[in-house]
Amino acid sequence: MSALDLALELVRLETVNPPGNETPAVDLLAARLEAAGLAVERHEHAPGRPNLIARLPGRDDGRAALCMTGHLDTVPLGGAPWSREPFGELADGRLFGRGASDMKGGVAAIVVAAERVAALGRGEAGLELVLTAAEETGCEGARWLAGSGVLGRAGAVLVAEPTGGLPLLAHKGVLFARASTEGVSAHGSAPHLGRNAIYPLARAVVALADLDLAVPLHPLLGAPTLNVGTIAGGSGVNLVPDRAEAQIDVRTVPGLTGAMVLDRLRAAAGPEVAIEPWIDLAPVVTDPGEPWLRTVYDIRPAEPGAVSYFTDAAALTPAYGNPPTVIWGPGEADQAHQTDEWASAELIDAAANDYFELARRWCGL
Repeated sequence: MSALDLALELVRLETVNPPGNETPAVDLLAARLEAAGLAVERHEHAPGRPNLIARLPGRDDGRAALCMTGHLDTVPLGGAPWSREPFGELADGRLFGRGASDMKGGVAAIVVAAERVAALGRGEAGLELVLTAAEETGCEGARWLAGSGVLGRAGAVLVAEPTGGLPLLAHKGVLFARASTEGVSAHGSAPHLGRNAIYPLARAVVALADLDLAVPLHPLLGAPTLNVGTIAGGSGVNLVPDRAEAQIDVRTVPGLTGAMVLDRLRAAAGPEVAIEPWIDLAPVVTDPGEPWLRTVYDIRPAEPGAVSYFTDAAALTPAYGNPPTVIWGPGEADQAHQTDEWASAELIDAAANDYFELARRWCGL
């Protein structure tokens, strides 16, 4: 089975998150990888939410594995109608469907590459495949794995998120925070008897729109970004709202920590607004001079570059001791979360070939 065939099979499995339902995908991939000779482990970070780790050991216990990782969940279809089958269609050289680019094409390429390496026998070093649940809701599966002690040793990490088939060296960090205000409810005709929670939150949101996070531009990642993604408050037009909340998305670069962001958000929002984080993950950056990259670029030449989104590497790379990490997948970043999402059929199979060559060289086969 080609990587494209497997990708189509994966896209046909509905793993929309929420609720997730990664189990059918884990069942399929675990059976394949076990048949290929890899040792398979399932780890649930929540009931019915399995993460899959598959290992191909090397002959030399002192050599760390190459980790190849991807996630199995997808975002919902969205409200707009699809003109293509949302759960898998091949047409015009493309695989259409939710998750085709983000990132079942990449997962399929990882699995097929690992099967091909396993067929060559046991090398000096090994492989560790980490296929996660719940990435789309804040890397929940990867964060659980990182703190659980079940990961092995990895000397390098490949994340098969969509990059158009080119290896990139960095992604931004992230801080998600909730800004909330409390008020006193009253009848809408007598607002002087209450305290409106929306007004101080609205003033804070306006202040955040002009906030300068004051950090130097990073050569690969550029500037940090801030976006207020949601705002809600009140329960009826004829009531003074006693609570309001906004959610804030800050993408960070080296030199700007989550703690620094929180300090600046709180200073800008003012004392009436409580701001609490619920995800805080640092950027992932690999030095362009890292020796392993010579192998990467020999297989797939590219200029040093970065993506603006964050990946499971934000949790996994630190847990492995910060080995060099590349983001390198066959999907198209601008297709992620889109209606009629697609990935190039040619790039999916090309990625499997590239990953096989990278893994073969790592293992010394």
